[in-house]
Order: sequence, then C-alpha cells, then structure tokens
Amino acid sequence: MGAGIPDLMVCDEKGDFHFIELKFLTGNTVTLQPSQVAWLSRHSHASCWILIKKQTKPTEPAECFLYPANAAVDLKMDGLEAVEPIFRCEQPFQWETIFDLISPK
Repeated sequence: MGAGIPDLMVCDEKGDFHFIELKFLTGNTVTLQPSQVAWLSRHSHASCWILIKKQTKPTEPAECFLYPANAAVDLKMDGLEAVEPIFRCEQPFQWETIFDLISPK
C-alpha cells in the first residue's frame, strides 16, 4: 500500500468500493497526516470518507462523526468543531444510517 491510503476499503453489494479513514479523538484536534490529507483530497471525487469516534471521558458516551473526503484539509487545519459533519450520533451508534450514507442503496 502507499502512504495516505485510508484504513478501510469496503466493497458493497453492488460491487462499488468505498475508502474510509478511521480516527479516534479525545479532544477536537484531528491528527490527519499530510499524506492522508493529500490522498483524501486527490480522491475526493470518489466515495472516500473520514469516520471519527470521539470520547472525551470513559464515563461519557462516545460520539461518531462522518465527513466526506473533501473536508480533510479543514479538519486538519481547524479541528472537529469547525467543520460540519455529514452525520453525527452518540452511542449506541447508528451503523445502518452511516453505511447508507457511505453506500447509498
């Protein structure tokens, strides 16, 4: 594999591929590497996504945020609070909705 390629490559039931970069945060800073930002920006016309799990304290429910690849630069530069996600939810996560957004039926 090459530098910057997202963590997951998913093939849906239609045979379409989707790339998903996974991040875990305890604050608002999204630690995307320059190679990840470059890859996501270069492929933002395709089905490429950033899926972030944030949990500030172990005693609080975690949150999940879904962003399109074209949000990579803004997430890296300005952080989670500055960019509106496509979808946001708390635990228990709404996986069906997330997958429907990534791979519409």
